[in-house]
Amino acid sequence: MENLAVTTIFIPLLGALLTLLAPKGSAKWVAQLFAGLATISVLALASSFHSSGVESVTYSILALDQIQLFGLTVDKISTLITAAVVVIGLLIAMFSLGYMSDGNREHPHEAAPRYYALLLAFIGAMAGLVLSSTILGQLLFFEVTGICSWALIGYYQSESSKKSALKALTITHVASIGLFIAAAMLLIETGTFELTALAQLSMESKTVVFLGILLAAWGKSAQLPLHVWLPDAMAAPTPISAYLHAASMVKVGVYIFARAILSAGEVPEIIGVVGVVGAIITMIYGFVMYLPQMDMKRLLAYSTITQLAYIFLALSLSVFGSSLALESGIAYIFNHAFAKTLFFLVAGALSYSCGTRMLPKLKGIVKGSPLLAVAFCVAALAITGVPPFNGFFSKFPLFVAGFELTSVHSWLMPILLLALVESVASFGWIMYWFGKSVIGEPSEAVSTMKPLPPVMSAVLVVLIIMSLCSSFIAANWIG
Repeated sequence: MENLAVTTIFIPLLGALLTLLAPKGSAKWVAQLFAGLATISVLALASSFHSSGVESVTYSILALDQIQLFGLTVDKISTLITAAVVVIGLLIAMFSLGYMSDGNREHPHEAAPRYYALLLAFIGAMAGLVLSSTILGQLLFFEVTGICSWALIGYYQSESSKKSALKALTITHVASIGLFIAAAMLLIETGTFELTALAQLSMESKTVVFLGILLAAWGKSAQLPLHVWLPDAMAAPTPISAYLHAASMVKVGVYIFARAILSAGEVPEIIGVVGVVGAIITMIYGFVMYLPQMDMKRLLAYSTITQLAYIFLALSLSVFGSSLALESGIAYIFNHAFAKTLFFLVAGALSYSCGTRMLPKLKGIVKGSPLLAVAFCVAALAITGVPPFNGFFSKFPLFVAGFELTSVHSWLMPILLLALVESVASFGWIMYWFGKSVIGEPSEAVSTMKPLPPVMSAVLVVLIIMSLCSSFIAANWIG
């Protein structure tokens, strides 16, 4: 398993280097090869872990004078999330074969080798962060993802995209100060960077460390007041928006928070209070902000901010002793990655076919492309938590856990009721745009839409299936 874990990280990083050196015409195929090999590796890792029968195993990679610097943890959570990150990375690389071409009506552009190289580097960095057993390892890959996202958001090299990329890099880098503080405190107090050492800290030290981790998590996962970079980051190519802002970069924050909770044993209740309050404020703000959006990608950006707040809410509720809330938060990370990736790629497919992703210009999609209509519907129902789609099986246990906790923590009741109202309202608003865009006589943009390349259609079909099935995978895997 150690070799497979290391391979899963380094195959995409090696592929990034080779892709960058490859001729322009060959780079995209080199990228497909290495994204495919990384997927085989991570699935082999998950299979090996499952067949081993162990609960968790940690491998030491680099130590200095008994101080553990870097290591890898293979357990149910890390294998589940790494599989999602790598598999979706492959799907994004495949989708890009069609999208990043001269046939794209909105952005006719043949991708440069650096596009695929940066995507592979991001896949490797995400795998490294998720599998890391030390806070120093998390910090290293945290910064690598920041650099890759800066380059990918600014890929088109327009003035607006470069400003958006710099904003994302600056805010997430400032947020990383919290992780630096947490790493320093952990080393000073325990003499190691191992995440399991969090359990050895006093409650006062844990509070400082967790506040640092929360700061970093809020920055990466676009929570108030560090959210402002995410809507502007939609300047990136749409497949990149799908990967960074549905499956990978924004999941860094919630993952490091979840991993800290899993490692720390008892967590100070003040962290749960801060997390819950921050989540509900961000949730309501995100909902209000996506109401006026006409650009489908910006609407999805604010929707992502709101959905991430649900994950923070679940993880913060787990601090009060609810294992169901923790499992809900982990499953939410996994399920939301597939559903929101599907929604972003629907926006990308509409851009490719119709030349626009502006919702008022899109009408009658079902007559122009039944596949896109089905994908739009499935994505909308999945992210708003309608059964039998995957979002329901993340959101429902969250509310069950939350309302169970109100018997002891009555102050949670109004917060959960607000979250419930937001959930219903977001369903109504998304379905409003579904009715306006999908049903009816085709608009001019839809009536002249061009067919999707088979590879783009195939990726949408896979994500539609996963939006139905991923919750069962997560439930069986987590146990």
